[in-house]
Amino acid sequence: MKEIQAIIQAYEVAQQQGKQTALATVVHVQGSSYRRPGARMLITQDGQLTGAISGGCLEGDALRKALLVMAQQQPMLVTYDTTDEDDAKLGVGLGCEGIIHIVIEPIQPELPDNPIQLLKTISGQRQHAVLVMLFSLNDRREVQPGTCLLQLPGETITARMTNEALQQALTTDAKTAFINQVSATKTYISEGKQFTAFIELVKPAVSVVIIGAGNDAIPVAQMAHLLGWQVIVADGRPAYATTARFPTANQVLVTKPEKVVAQVVPDAQTVFVLMTHNYNYDLKVFRQLLNQHIPYIGMLGPRKKLVRMLDELKGEGIAPTAEQLASVFGPVGLNIGAENAEEIALAIIAEIKAVTAGRNGESLRNSADTIHPRVEKEIEEVRVG
Repeated sequence: MKEIQAIIQAYEVAQQQGKQTALATVVHVQGSSYRRPGARMLITQDGQLTGAISGGCLEGDALRKALLVMAQQQPMLVTYDTTDEDDAKLGVGLGCEGIIHIVIEPIQPELPDNPIQLLKTISGQRQHAVLVMLFSLNDRREVQPGTCLLQLPGETITARMTNEALQQALTTDAKTAFINQVSATKTYISEGKQFTAFIELVKPAVSVVIIGAGNDAIPVAQMAHLLGWQVIVADGRPAYATTARFPTANQVLVTKPEKVVAQVVPDAQTVFVLMTHNYNYDLKVFRQLLNQHIPYIGMLGPRKKLVRMLDELKGEGIAPTAEQLASVFGPVGLNIGAENAEEIALAIIAEIKAVTAGRNGESLRNSADTIHPRVEKEIEEVRVG
């Protein structure tokens, strides 16, 4: 989400300066690549780049292609085959051993459903969304529709499409992706033409609620902000919970522990870190969180602190289920040998990232799996109309 927000900001600046822009999006990858489908980069007519579609090896050529797209005002599908040992044709040594398909589309400000406007709609709410990119893999000379549909909770926004059967099929599959909370890639055959769709589930940024405004909470807030996460700081001490101490936080709340959850309104992407150094304050917040389906609750302090809290709750007749306890991390953070506040913040942020990404936080060297899952299978084909 941080990349999307940066692209939106860069686009608005370009608009003020009267510059043409184009958006490059990775839509399909076969094998290995630095960035995965959904990676984006905004390109201006004077060569300014925001975001990234690779580790830097494709951006130069993509810029040249984007200038052509702006001139012709037509989307283009570009394919880079980095499995070719003769990487010299791109002027660099790629070494990614993958095939990367990128759609570059011109941004036409006068269209209310242009890709940037749809990204603005997504970033303006804390809800999941599904964005559909349509392109032709088998015929690059074919018109490339590009971004054509946005599925929101209870609402579908579609770009102008003349093929109603295809639009209906895309809408149905976008709603399915929204329900299943997973991206998909499908090929549609209609009216003698074949198009592939990247049906992308876009999640809101992680929202980290830091319970505690002590000095050790400051680097946690700073690192979370650096990642583009939403940051909320809550504490009962007005001298500590101030915007002067947490200038990058989205919200700083001076509140009683009983009112924290009601003021925050957590969602599926909201995580909590309890670090007030006040046992009773943390316990009161913790008691409220257990029934909120929070994906991550980090508890600063030794293991015995969490054990004591659970014992107290048990004495009150509150017995957390195994599922509830699975989201509780105490002591908080990955085991990286952290000592000072900044190192502890790094351990906390890394653990949150691992949990929200569904990873275990182990060293990549010790992993038998690839960094990104490679499910090399045939793209499902659907006949419509």
